[in-house]
Amino acid sequence: MSFPQVFSLEDQVALITGGGTGIGQAIASCMHEAGATVALVGRREEELARAVAAFGDRAHYFVHDITEMDKADDLREKVESKLGPITCLINNAGKHLKKAALETSTDEFLSILNTNVIGTHALIKAIAPGMVERKSGSIMFTASMASLFGIPQVIAYSAAKSAHLGMVRSLSTELSPHGVRVNAIAPGWIETEMSRAAFDNDHARHDKIIDRTPMHKLGQPSDVGWAAVYLASPAAAFVTGTVLPIDGGASIGF
Repeated sequence: MSFPQVFSLEDQVALITGGGTGIGQAIASCMHEAGATVALVGRREEELARAVAAFGDRAHYFVHDITEMDKADDLREKVESKLGPITCLINNAGKHLKKAALETSTDEFLSILNTNVIGTHALIKAIAPGMVERKSGSIMFTASMASLFGIPQVIAYSAAKSAHLGMVRSLSTELSPHGVRVNAIAPGWIETEMSRAAFDNDHARHDKIIDRTPMHKLGQPSDVGWAAVYLASPAAAFVTGTVLPIDGGASIGF
């Protein structure tokens, strides 16, 4: 296989959770541009419909809450009956909580884990067996800088995103012998609508982030999206169990 076919996602069906906005939408957009049929999954139909309308052909959406673990099989059946076998699963849906560790309640902690970890596992259990049967597939997680180093006031989120790295390592050892690759992307500070709103109210935090990022800028959502395309493509056929920071060097900067 030669360039550019080695980076093509033609004939792939990619399911992206949290695909209606932000980084999830960027991943879906880049995968769609690379030739994949994309299935955007989320709770808010209006956002999903708007995103799909911008993509055009080969883009579809499915309203689903990943914390409803008993409905994971139903989602897989809906997607595959309409689009064919899911060849790539992007576990991007997540929930954030900014709160001091000693003030975080058990219910709040469990809510973060249910979305980021338990709900994700339920979806993998529903979709991965088909990949194993076909001896081909790719599973990805959207990890975080909170997976890699300490960030204050996000203990539940840090625990959940750190769990993603453990899931990548464990799943890759179990599934890779069956042709299913498992990897993660760890975005640094990316310029999204959510981050812009946060920085508008906290200029000091914005400046601190820029100062500690060797490239001295925020990333773009497409920086994450194209990395996901690479990991899902034939170009990454021998890549599994990895965590790829997309962070402008923040995780190695001082």
